[in-house]
Amino acid sequence: MTVSPFDHPLLSGLLGDEEAARHFSVEAEIAVMLAFERALAEAEAESGVIASDAAAAIASALASFRPDTARLRAGVARDGVAVPELVRQIKAAVGEPHNAFVHFGATSQDVIDTALMLRLKPIVEHLGLLLTENIVRVASLEEQFGGRALMAMTRMQPAISVHVSDRVRAWRAPLQRHRQRLSEQSSRLLVVQLGGAAGTLEKLGKKADVVRTALAAKLGLGDAPQWHSQRDALADFAGWLSLVTGSLGKFGQDIALMAQAGTDIALSGGGGSSAMPHKQNPVKAEALVALARFNATQLAGMHQALVHEQERSGAAWTLEWLLLPQIVMATAAALRLAAELAGQIESLGH
Repeated sequence: MTVSPFDHPLLSGLLGDEEAARHFSVEAEIAVMLAFERALAEAEAESGVIASDAAAAIASALASFRPDTARLRAGVARDGVAVPELVRQIKAAVGEPHNAFVHFGATSQDVIDTALMLRLKPIVEHLGLLLTENIVRVASLEEQFGGRALMAMTRMQPAISVHVSDRVRAWRAPLQRHRQRLSEQSSRLLVVQLGGAAGTLEKLGKKADVVRTALAAKLGLGDAPQWHSQRDALADFAGWLSLVTGSLGKFGQDIALMAQAGTDIALSGGGGSSAMPHKQNPVKAEALVALARFNATQLAGMHQALVHEQERSGAAWTLEWLLLPQIVMATAAALRLAAELAGQIESLGH
């Protein structure tokens, strides 16, 4: 049973993306939270904050540690996040006297936000590859059919004759700009989160910046001051995701309209109808339009989640959890569908 179309046993055949979904699994989340705790202990030991024996004991325990997920679920119901219960279980596995240094100086938000960045990093790479594939496939359409004639449509009415290349460039150019935007955003987005109880890293004292920098390096993330209540990078990323699906939605809408006319395009592999066997419905093109509208709708919620009161907000944070994975999944699905759709175009123009 699922309430999300992105991992629905049936709907995910159209709207899913296995690679993106893998990084939102509970297994992936737990793995990166444990990686955070190990890297934190190692960074603190190297910086002289905790003893090297303590870091070694923590690393040894984590190597074979498997959390009790039923207790984690109960912990979330009680605490709002899994980290307090997870830390209790890790401490029990480490044992005396070194368990006092598990999670030392950190807070739950440090673990969860950094774990999100560790999962977004491969997702960003995946989206970038899919985006490049789309650019290549659309460029191929221009190479094959660009010199052919096509009736331009303005305000849904015939205008003047243009070349296929004129319309195809309007599909390709935004995707190229989105690729550049992603490159610019990634360095701001994929950074470590370490702020401690209220963002001041008070337990680490003068070693705070050194520990954070070492932690970032161990995890392969950028180094940045804490951003507990500063969520603009995530909202910016959500905006990029919505821009991508919006551009792909325009591509899908154009394809659907051209297929409706029936003379400007030839598609292979259209969707069938249970009542009209002769039909080939432009299913993927329609899905691109739906996913664009879905992300545009969810984006408003991510902007609502910018409003964190004081040093931390449970409400705004929870809203992010509800929205961001869905927006990411919609974008991955749209990029996959658009590439497939471009590959099904057998003819464009006249």
